[in-house]
Amino acid sequence: MAHEPRREREGGDRERRGDRRGDRGADREPSEFIDKLVHINRVAKVVKGGRRFGFAALVIVGDQKGRVGFGHGKAREVPEAIRKATDAAKRNVMRVPLREGRTLHHDVFGRHGAGKVFLRAAPPGTGIIAGGPMRAVFESVGMQDVVAKSIGSSNPYNMVRATFDALKHQDSPRSVAARRSIKVSTLQARRQGVDSEAAAD
Repeated sequence: MAHEPRREREGGDRERRGDRRGDRGADREPSEFIDKLVHINRVAKVVKGGRRFGFAALVIVGDQKGRVGFGHGKAREVPEAIRKATDAAKRNVMRVPLREGRTLHHDVFGRHGAGKVFLRAAPPGTGIIAGGPMRAVFESVGMQDVVAKSIGSSNPYNMVRATFDALKHQDSPRSVAARRSIKVSTLQARRQGVDSEAAAD
């Protein structure tokens, strides 16, 4: 019987500690970005006593509303490498103009090193037709219909960087119209005329 109060006291201490931990976690605001781990690799550093192993992570982040970024992180442990890569990705976020919020405005080619990718706009219902690393980028940016083909290196780092190079060259009708000093409606009318001529041929 003498031990009962001590158990209750210890249990109360644990509950209070748990409450404090819960409160500390609740103070953090939920992130607007989702993150996807694309690739993780074990790396080795040769030192005097032998080889020191670590891990390298490639992470894609995005808000599924047109913003996306990627980051690379290295650490001795996997969770720390992923955290570093996620932080780096959030610092390198770019905005991608989307047509109707679901696909590209026009076909585009991207390249980085030996990685080459070709991205094509697609009609509604097509879905994401792309390989693993590119699929993670499109899902993070919020794209719903796209056809992508990798015609170069299958290295995930090169594929991701080539995909981002292609997305950087994506123009919206608004930016093109501003560059040409014409109205967006005029530009879209010309585009529809070209499309109809192509369909007739």
